[in-house]
This record gives sequence, C-alpha cells and structure tokens, in this order.
Amino acid sequence: MQVAIDGPASAGKSTVAKIVANKLNFIYIDTGAMYRACTLIAKENGIDYGDESKILTAIDQNPIELKSVDGAQKVFVADKDVSLAIRTPEITANVSQVSALPGVREKMVSLQRHMAGKTDVIMDGRDIGTTVLPNAEVKIFLVASAHSRAQRRLLDYAEKGIHEDLAKIEHDIEVRDYKDSHRKISPLKKAADAIELDTTNMTIEEVTAAIMAKILEKRAK
Repeated sequence: MQVAIDGPASAGKSTVAKIVANKLNFIYIDTGAMYRACTLIAKENGIDYGDESKILTAIDQNPIELKSVDGAQKVFVADKDVSLAIRTPEITANVSQVSALPGVREKMVSLQRHMAGKTDVIMDGRDIGTTVLPNAEVKIFLVASAHSRAQRRLLDYAEKGIHEDLAKIEHDIEVRDYKDSHRKISPLKKAADAIELDTTNMTIEEVTAAIMAKILEKRAK
C-alpha cells in the first residue's frame, strides 16, 4: 500500500508520517529532507541556488541517501549525516528555490519512486499525491494556519538551540507557501481524491488517529 501525505511547511506531515509508519511497519520517506539535502549541497559547494546545471552535477557527485539509524531516519550526503545541517534557517529559506528547479525535481521524483518500490510506504511532501505517487491508495492533505505552523517551527528551532523571531518565522512560512503553490513544476496542490485535515487545533495524537483510521478503512475494503 502507498500512502501520500502532502501539505505546506510545518503542517505536521513528517511528525505524523513517522508515527504512522512505525505503527504499521511501513517504509517512511521524507521527500522534503531530500530537497533540503540538495539545497545544502549547493550551499556547501558555493553554488548559486538558481544554478540548476551546477547543482545537478554536485548532486551526482554527492549522493543523497535516507538511512534508518537506531530506529530513526537519517539523511546522508556523500556518506555524511546531515540530518541537523539541513534544518537550519538558511536551508529553510532557500529550499523552495532549489526544489522548483525542473532538473532537480525530476531527479528527486525518480529517486523517490525508486525508493517506494513495491513495499508498503508512507511518503510526505508537497506533490506526492499529485506527481510522485499519483496512484497511492490513501492520500492525505494536511493544512493549518500560518500562525500555528510558525509556533511549531519556533519550538522545533528552540529544541535545536536555534533562536528565531516568531513573526519572522510566520512571514517566511507565508512566503514559502506562495512559492510552493505557484511554482511551474509540481506545485503544492491538493490531489482531487485527497482527504483534507486541518491540524490547527488538533494534537499529534488526534491527527495520527485520523490518518490511521483512513488507512485501516482502505485496507479493509
């Protein structure tokens, strides 16, 4: 079974996807982390975030892998764990530009489909239900207010020892929402057959339960 979870930044996609994957023993694939890794590769190689050709070459020279380490998914670039390095404000601010590059998107979508294979998989991102896994049996589209998402990101940064202003985070989220939903290639968009969940006032447990119910309902048919 393939499960696609899409939605804007900090809507809770990765958090609940990991929990559901663990509960159902599904393979979990964080596509957003892969685009962040592409952005980090550009940064560390001094490449302009809009230079598609050089970024693609650098990606080929620095393979991106998702590995399970002690039960947690880690992101590796050229065999180096970059799981924390891809979550900094600079990477967050520039990942939309890199992920909008057609060549980068094509390369990552191909890799994501290969990873999904024929196993039970839960994949989260912004174009999973529309582009990467259009035939997924269950499609979920998570939404939440920009303010609540900014509060979540503020807490996430604080846990990593990163200090940011709430108003700035909220502004950055709104800017990214616009970029993600207006890019020409695979924009952030709810699939016609996706189930929308507004997580603004929901706990992680409530969101997880709602998604689990949809998956189990589909499995029972």
